[in-house]
Amino acid sequence: MAVALGVYGRAHTPRTDLVPDLRGKSWLATAVLLLAVVQLLSALAVYGRLPLRGRWPAVVHRWSGRLAFLASLPVAVDCLYLLGFQTGDPRVLAHSLLGCLFYGAFVTKMLVVSDPGDGPPWVLPVAGGLLFTAVTGVWLTSALWFFALG
Repeated sequence: MAVALGVYGRAHTPRTDLVPDLRGKSWLATAVLLLAVVQLLSALAVYGRLPLRGRWPAVVHRWSGRLAFLASLPVAVDCLYLLGFQTGDPRVLAHSLLGCLFYGAFVTKMLVVSDPGDGPPWVLPVAGGLLFTAVTGVWLTSALWFFALG
């Protein structure tokens, strides 16, 4: 998935006649990052690393993940369609790579979740950690940059 997005973004001619909504994208990306923090905390609770009991941490984890993924889609479509995969500036290159990595890690995590018994027990937490790292990097190279300039 990560490679496919990168190839599409690089081969696609950006729509320079359209102006991306940087403010809206930055706020949606911030919502995704906050939901990713909820994901991290609820995963820690599910794995017994936080003193929270009951079934609700797993429910919070699933729903915050769904919401984060849905909130990320308009941002990703806008970035890919209007801007494409860019390499001209180190920040933009990092953003492009991290954006592709995010969706690649997401697909990997969903495949692991669908059949967790097939692999070693460390695969799911590593996939989740990579996903969290990627979304944090995407936010740092986009929304934080936008908010710092604005």
